[in-house]
Amino acid sequence: MTSGRGLEDAVWALLHEALHHYRDHPWAADRLRHELARMEEPLRVAVAGGWRSGKSTLLNAIMGEQVAPVAGVDGEDTFTWYEDGPAPGATAWSTDGVPQELAVTRSATGLRVDGPGWRPGELRDLVVRWPTRALRQLTLIDTPAVADPDERGRAPVVERALRDADALLYLTRDGRDSDLRALDSERDGIVGQAGAVHVLLVRSRADETGGGRIDALLTDRQLDRRQQRDPRVAARCVHALACSGTVGLAGRTLGEADFAALAELARVPRPELDAHLLSADRFVRAGLPVGLSADARAALLERLGLFGVRLATTLVRTGCDSRVKLSTELIRRSGLTELRESVNRLFVDRQGTLKARSALVAVEGLLRAEPGPGTGELLGAVERIVAGAHEFAELRLLAALRAGRVGFAAEPAAEAQRLVGGEGTAPATRRGAEHDATARQLWELAVDAQWRWRERAEDPTLRLVQRRGAEVVARSCEGLIVELAGAPRRSTPA
Repeated sequence: MTSGRGLEDAVWALLHEALHHYRDHPWAADRLRHELARMEEPLRVAVAGGWRSGKSTLLNAIMGEQVAPVAGVDGEDTFTWYEDGPAPGATAWSTDGVPQELAVTRSATGLRVDGPGWRPGELRDLVVRWPTRALRQLTLIDTPAVADPDERGRAPVVERALRDADALLYLTRDGRDSDLRALDSERDGIVGQAGAVHVLLVRSRADETGGGRIDALLTDRQLDRRQQRDPRVAARCVHALACSGTVGLAGRTLGEADFAALAELARVPRPELDAHLLSADRFVRAGLPVGLSADARAALLERLGLFGVRLATTLVRTGCDSRVKLSTELIRRSGLTELRESVNRLFVDRQGTLKARSALVAVEGLLRAEPGPGTGELLGAVERIVAGAHEFAELRLLAALRAGRVGFAAEPAAEAQRLVGGEGTAPATRRGAEHDATARQLWELAVDAQWRWRERAEDPTLRLVQRRGAEVVARSCEGLIVELAGAPRRSTPA
């Protein structure tokens, strides 16, 4: 069983072994060196979805700034990478592989780059450097719109996103079959069959459910629970949730002038205001008894949408009487908080595991594309690493626990989720201990948990899925014990 840095170390060794094997193949060797370098880079998270799925809005909501989309670029075939940098800048990569530095200017709706006029399909990648805390631990990738899969079930944009990124936020309006089929290409091969531990399904326009009713986000949370139990979703994604990028971004960027305008609208009797919020035209047209110009109302509509204006004015009436309170509640209601927590818990905290997985996919693909003497042994090594990667089993169990597919009672389910890293991967967090717990206390907690979960794993009265889940938890506890046994015995915090 791999544990700690075991998976990463095993993959690192495999990459070097494969590099030696392909030492006389320049293209293959370059690909492997790229994968070695990528292991040391920030986690890559791609955001993909169909036309008007809200990719750019969600990216901005995650970053907390209006950065995407980048104007001046034909985005039909362009992947836009957002990474941390000391100052704003951009580098364009055309299909001929020659990079070109571009001037960046800020606009009211995002960024603009000034460069030569590219022919359609000529610009392949645009790397945007933007100084923000949200990009310090990960690189975000905005992809072109995903078209429906072809007759073979292939979606080229998704295939490239899964190849270039370590994790994927896949945006969908309703999780329909064609959206899910676009993810099927990743299920091929040894690594793909180990489970989609790197894909998060996001119903990204949650505010539009039921025509944008005020209870739309609540309805979407109910749909989430149903979707997480759907075996078609479980086979392709580690988790599914709903999020309104529009409302989340509005909450993160809400200014005092915005709050003042919403507070003025909230003073209008609700039946009268609701009559004007039946459509965008009605809201912007004259007749609303407030001192807001048509341009000001149009700006609010652009930022929050009809649902967001309805929600914000309702929140102001019911106690959100300051910009900070309203901002906080909009972010919470939007689902953005849960999305960011899921990204942190499932992706950022597990970045070593996910980057190792990406490398395994690349090595397996290379071995199958360039077979020869010795590749069989290397494929066997890939299979052994995947089979022994307890980190993958933890992520699969975590997804099943969150979806309620395991069937544990509430208390053991919560403990299992904590022990496999659902609340954070730090040793003390997994054990449910205080941050200043001694090494002996942590060891005793891990031993006690391991004993109890081993009993569950061997309990014949439990269903098979529960025994297998308990086995994963017990192995996680064993890993914690081994980790602690190898640490110096001292009474300082672990």
